[in-house]
Amino acid sequence: MSATVLYMSMSLDGFITGPDDGPDNGLGTGGERLHDWLINSAGELVRPSGPSGDILDELFATGAVVVGRRTAEIVDHWGGDHHNGVRIFVPSHRPPNDAVAAYPRVTYVTDGIASAMAQAKEAAGGRDVLVHGAYTAQRALEAGVLDELEIHQIPVLLGKGRRLFGELPAGVELEVRRVVETPEATHLRYRVRR
Repeated sequence: MSATVLYMSMSLDGFITGPDDGPDNGLGTGGERLHDWLINSAGELVRPSGPSGDILDELFATGAVVVGRRTAEIVDHWGGDHHNGVRIFVPSHRPPNDAVAAYPRVTYVTDGIASAMAQAKEAAGGRDVLVHGAYTAQRALEAGVLDELEIHQIPVLLGKGRRLFGELPAGVELEVRRVVETPEATHLRYRVRR
């Protein structure tokens, strides 16, 4: 059975970007540090050795992506291919801009996060669904459609930026599924208790 899984790198003080993030500064000032565990000095994605590489393999084994509009637009929808040609679903109350027409695997879903997750699960064909974005994660938790969280806890305090869980309407109980410690990151996997 497929699960919806949030994958996010986060500083110890809860930030997923540095300050001043936006289209020309995707991870914000200093936010690149959050991806040092999988990005080399040339800015290229590399498969880390050991357990971190295994966790990255899990991410790329997912069968669909649900991503918030802001994140999708900052990264230009990954050029229409997040990984391996999987479908990308963007929950949004507004229709996409004209540039999205060039990306046939990107679908904007205007009838809510639950619909976006359901469509992504169907498209994933039994594989997990990768979830990105703070706002999307918060709304998915609120709607009860986020199953798991894979947090890559980076040993840094950014001090400012965009928080992953800045606004939740209520507390959420989690069950620890896995803790993998590496020098670059502590990978924490949780299941949402319902």
